[in-house]
Amino acid sequence: MEEKGHILKVLEEVKIALERKNYVKIKNLSNMVVHHSSVHQDPDVIAVAVIIYSLSKLIEREDYKKEKNWAVFYKGYLKNISDMIKALKTNNIDKFRDEVDANRKLIQNLSGNLKVHIADVFRRAKVNKASRIYEHGISMEKTAKILGISLWELAEYAGRTRVADVNLTVTLPIKQRIKYVEEIFR
Repeated sequence: MEEKGHILKVLEEVKIALERKNYVKIKNLSNMVVHHSSVHQDPDVIAVAVIIYSLSKLIEREDYKKEKNWAVFYKGYLKNISDMIKALKTNNIDKFRDEVDANRKLIQNLSGNLKVHIADVFRRAKVNKASRIYEHGISMEKTAKILGISLWELAEYAGRTRVADVNLTVTLPIKQRIKYVEEIFR
């Protein structure tokens, strides 16, 4: 995992944002992870982007918090984020990957409406993050495969959000390009 330091920093910021209930910050952190994952195309990094984005969508909606198993799920989710941080701090990449899998199992162990709602949030988050990666120039087919979604889902979403409508003759201003390069090499 090439992005260990970056992901560790992002997860620590996510934890702080969670304490402050700042879901906008969490969404922005997810987008930052996607930008970096587009460079390295690391499935672990992409999984973290989906986890973070899903979390932002879950905490911004009040109706989930009324569901029967919400408190247990949310507590497990927070512990999972903490365990990911611990694994990265000890340079235990296998443990980190186990925690990413444990995050998926949190959803599988739910029941009722909460399971359906949260599974839907994660599915939509995968499609959203896939469109963001595609937006960064990775092929649609490769992006769909990395995120485990269908090419049709990604194409439909990209078409609806107009991600594919890019004017290839327009480049970013030089200052913006330098900023992107600096972010990559931090």
